[in-house]
Formats: sequence, structure tokens, C-alpha cells
Amino acid sequence: MNRIPGKSYREATARQRVAGLLDADSFAEWVGPAARATSPHLAALGLPCSFDDGVVVGQGRVEEAVVTIIAQEGQFNGGAVGEVHGAKIRGALQRAVRERPTAVVFCIDSGGVRLHEANAGLLAISEIMRALLAVQGAGIPVWALVGGSCGAFGGMGIVARLCDAVVMSEEGRLGLSGPEVIETVMGVEEFDARDRALVWRVTGGKIRRTLGEATVLVEDRLSAFRAALESLRHSCPVALPRTLDALQAVQDQLTARATRESDLRDGQALWDRLGLGADAAWMDTAQFNRRLQELA
Repeated sequence: MNRIPGKSYREATARQRVAGLLDADSFAEWVGPAARATSPHLAALGLPCSFDDGVVVGQGRVEEAVVTIIAQEGQFNGGAVGEVHGAKIRGALQRAVRERPTAVVFCIDSGGVRLHEANAGLLAISEIMRALLAVQGAGIPVWALVGGSCGAFGGMGIVARLCDAVVMSEEGRLGLSGPEVIETVMGVEEFDARDRALVWRVTGGKIRRTLGEATVLVEDRLSAFRAALESLRHSCPVALPRTLDALQAVQDQLTARATRESDLRDGQALWDRLGLGADAAWMDTAQFNRRLQELA
């Protein structure tokens, strides 16, 4: 597989992302197309299946360093997690503990759990979380990449926040409940899912970077995500500690932030308060990163 310079990360398929992120011709897939590991639940319902159940897992290299890579296919069922899909992710994480790669690269592009196999999908999410924590416990960092059309929502939004670093593009989205879910539950007056500017001011890469929930904000290019991985390889080599004291400190910070920013409706209100102003939403990625750095 050869890298595709300049290609949009958002528009790429899972397999194109794998090719664009790894050293050329270094990828070895596990449970590949020939295995035909497909969802028995979708087949039983007469629904379309995918030969890889919407996720690619395997091993490759970044600057010759071995990494485990997981890439969800957002164009199949919105990247939603089912039994086989989740088992492949969990298995890749468990194999990483045994084989000890430099890092796990997790290309998240998912709206959450498949409604068609909800119980199996929910169990799979919990198993993924446990396996991810085991990887970190073995001293192996997990880096999430979020820039696909489905973003990282539901259980996969939680998984993303468990990772040691989160690389996002402005086009990426990260949250617990998706915009349509919020609108359905709370009403359109509370949140209009058709207001795309509002959606990105609440869940998009810029606001997540402002809040510190994204570690790095990059352009929507495969090469930019690859460059971020190269940087992380040198600056984030060891998984973050997961002690009770460390977790309590994070919880205290979040509690303080919720109190301090309880009156803010969306990202623009926060940017105004920070002094980024009305132009924040329109700044290109480089300008936005510079302004954030100046305010740090």
C-alpha cells in the first residue's frame, strides 16, 4: 500500500487512511478480506454486510517504528460497533499487549453502537475500553485520530477520551451524544442538528482543541495526520499514568470548568471570553493554533 500525498483524511476510506499513515508497503492486515468475518446479526436481518465488518486492523510502521493500527470505516453503517467489529478491535488491542508495538494508532470514525445488535455492541464497547486500559497498563500509548465524516460519538467518544493523545482536524467531531440524538431528546429549540455551524462549534475539532480534549489540531490531510503521528512518536512515548490520584485531579479540573463555563452555549462564546474573538471560527488551522499558543 502506498501513501497518498495531499489527500483529504475526511474523504478517505479506512484502507486509504491506513495507507496514508503508515510507511509505504509496511502494513500487514489481521482478519483481512479473505477471512470474511462478517456480522451474523446483519445477515440474519437481511441487511448488507461488509467483508471486514467495517474495521481494518493490523500492524505497520511509522518512521520504521512498529505500530498496531485500527481504522473504522465510517462509510459502512456509520462506523457503528457490532459484535464482530468490536471483537476485531479488542483482539488487536490484546495482541498489542503481547507484541508490544511502539504505539497503537486508532482511527476512530463512528457514531457509536449499531442499533441492529445493540446488546452485543454495548458489550463490545466495554471490552474495547478494558483492552485499551490494558494496553496503557503495559506502557504502550494509544493515539486516537478523529477526522472522519462520522466523528467519534457514543461509546467511541468515550474510547477516544481514554486515549493518551487525540489528533483532530477542524472537520472532526467528538462528543457523547450526537447532534440528532440531542435534538430528539431535548427538542430543536435546545439543539438544532441542521445548524451545521452550531454542531461544529459544540463538537468540532477547534472547540475540542480549545478545551484541551484534543491534543493536536491538524489540517484535513492524510499527510498532516501522518506528521502528527511522527511528532507523537518523539513527544508522547509512554502511556499516561492511570492512578486514582491522577484521575481525581482530572475530575476536579472538569468540575471546576463546568462551574466556570456553565453560562456558555457553544464554542464561539468561549472563544469570545478567551479573547480569540468572532474570527476564531473562520481562522485556518495554523492561525488558530498560533492564537491558542499565544493565549496559553
